[in-house]
Amino acid sequence: MEFQNRVVDTLVESRTNKTGQHSVIVNGEGSDLNKCDALKGRAKRKTITQMMMLKLIEIAQQDEERELEKSYWNTYYCQQNLLSADGKLYGKYCKNRFCTLCCSIRKAEMINKYYPVLKQWKEPYFLTLTVKSCNAKNLPLYISKFIEGFQIITERHRKRYQRGKGKKLTGVRSLECNFNPIRKTYNPHFHIITKDKATAEILLSEWLKLWTPKFAKRPAQNIKMVSNLETGLIEIIKYGSKIFTEPDLKKRNKETDTVQIYAKALNTILIAMKDKRIFDRFGFNLPQQTANKRTPAKLLSNFNEWEYNLKIGDWENVLTGEKLSHYEIPSYLHAILTNNINSEIC
Repeated sequence: MEFQNRVVDTLVESRTNKTGQHSVIVNGEGSDLNKCDALKGRAKRKTITQMMMLKLIEIAQQDEERELEKSYWNTYYCQQNLLSADGKLYGKYCKNRFCTLCCSIRKAEMINKYYPVLKQWKEPYFLTLTVKSCNAKNLPLYISKFIEGFQIITERHRKRYQRGKGKKLTGVRSLECNFNPIRKTYNPHFHIITKDKATAEILLSEWLKLWTPKFAKRPAQNIKMVSNLETGLIEIIKYGSKIFTEPDLKKRNKETDTVQIYAKALNTILIAMKDKRIFDRFGFNLPQQTANKRTPAKLLSNFNEWEYNLKIGDWENVLTGEKLSHYEIPSYLHAILTNNINSEIC
C-alpha cells in the first residue's frame, strides 16, 4: 500500500526577479514535476482555497479580527510562486490547518505515521460521539467542553488501568463540526477509531453519562466495526469542518445553486477551534522513528519561475506565459465558487 510521499518544498531565499535570474537557494526534496494528475489536483486546491480566502478575509476585516485576517492572507498566498528545476517543483507552504494545499500534505504524513500502528489492531471500531447542536455564540464553549470531557474520560480509565482495575483505552480521535444552514446551528462531534469494540463501548457509555440525556442521546451516536481501515483513517485525519470540503464540491449537480459554501459559518468554526488540538491519540505512543536527515540547501542557477493566476486557475511561466498544470476549472465548480459562497451572518 502506497501513500503520498511527504512533500515540504520550501523556497528559502531568492536572489533574482521575474525578468532575470542568477541564482536561487531552495531546500526540501521538491515535488515531482512530471506527475500531471498531482499538479492538476494542486491547481484545483489552490483555486478553491484562494477564492474562499477572499471571502474569509472580508469577514475578518468586518469583524476586525486582525490576526485571523493575517492568517487568511498567508493562506491566500500559499504556493503563489513556484520554481521548477531538474524535474522538481519548489514553493512555500503556509502550513495553516484550513489550507487545502497544506492539509493534503499533512493528511498523507499522518496516514504514513499512524497506519502502520492501527493495522496491527485486530478489531478496530469506528465511533462517533456528539451532543445537541448549539448556536454560534455557544460554539467555543462546546468545543472546549468536548475536549475537556474526552480527556476526563480517558484520564479516569488510565488511572484505573494503572491500579489494575480497568481496561486500557486505546485509539485516535478527531474533532469536527458541521453547520446546519436551515437551523443556523453547529454540531461538534468526535470521530474515533478504537483498538477494539470494548473500548468503543466504554467511551460511548461514559460519554452519555457525562453529557446526560439533556445534551446527548444514544440514537445520535454511532458505533460500528471498521470495514476499511485506510478509509476510516482518512475520514478522521482532516480538518474539522464539512462546510468547505472537496467531496461537497465534487457534486456535479446541474442545479449548482443547491450547493452552498457557508463562509461566515466556517469563520465561526475556525475561531472556535483556534489553538485546539483537532487530532489526537490516546492510550499508546507512536514508535520512535529514525530522524530524517535534513535535505541540504540547494543552489539553482537554471530554473523556471511560475506565478499563480486565479483567472485561469493555474500557474503561468512568468517569462513565456506557459501553463504549469493545464488544469481547467470545471463549469460547475466555477459557478459554485463565483456565485454560491454565502457570507451571511450565521
